[in-house]
Amino acid sequence: MSSKAKQTQKLLLFRLSGERLFGIGTLKIREILPFMRLTKLPHSHHAVIGTATFRGSAVPVIDMAAAVGYPPLTQEEREKASIIVTDIQRQEIGFLVRSVQQIIETDWKSVMPPPKALGSKAFITGLLDVEGDIIQLLDVELLLAKVYPESLDTQEVVLTDVQSETLKSLNILMVDDSQVARKQLSDVLDSKDIPYQVTSNGDDALQILLRDHELGRPTDILVSDIEMPGLDGYELAFNVRDNSALKQPYIILHTSLNSEMSLSYANQVGANEALTKFDAEELLQAMLRGAEQAR
Repeated sequence: MSSKAKQTQKLLLFRLSGERLFGIGTLKIREILPFMRLTKLPHSHHAVIGTATFRGSAVPVIDMAAAVGYPPLTQEEREKASIIVTDIQRQEIGFLVRSVQQIIETDWKSVMPPPKALGSKAFITGLLDVEGDIIQLLDVELLLAKVYPESLDTQEVVLTDVQSETLKSLNILMVDDSQVARKQLSDVLDSKDIPYQVTSNGDDALQILLRDHELGRPTDILVSDIEMPGLDGYELAFNVRDNSALKQPYIILHTSLNSEMSLSYANQVGANEALTKFDAEELLQAMLRGAEQAR
């Protein structure tokens, strides 16, 4: 495969409780701060311990250990802790962690999907073996949905009858490793009774694309997350574009990162559009532009 479809990912490793290591992609991170005095937020989720001032703005700070089910950090532990300021889904959120360890570079293809035995409520999107240590990659979208359940509310989007029927006639495939993101994507189309297929990883998505092509009902629109274990969104798009025998779908890549670099690279590997998630109106409008091309 061409190196054009490969992009290494830097991960920040940290601890929440004991010796277990967790990781999140550095592209989500704005800054790492030492613990500071926080302003209390009344009537907030128990894991939200206050707000910190970051570059002139008030940023809510979540005790990540408490949010995922570990005991919250004590006041004494907080004094030695760090706050990871992230930019996710167009909002700045701070995560309090016990200790920051290091930044490593890896390839998404090295990330293994989490065992199904963990269940649907695990906050893990993937596992990575680093010199014998198993790193758990956190599903920060699921974590935020637990703390802020209102973030899952689907926006009401108005479609004309013609637009709705146009989308209903298409073969739409969506792929995302985050169960929260899959629900958000599905809710948008379910609310309009638009049929679709959905899967959790790029490898399965590619097999569905190839199968449906062989069955004579090729995929018209492919909506894929970028950051996924195994075959990520960049490589999925590249594989599709590199297969000259495949009827080419309209490819919409999306990401939780407000990163111009991520969006630019998506276009380089053949995506028609790249969106920062999640906005129901933007997604449906992108799909309608894809429908125009599919005609």
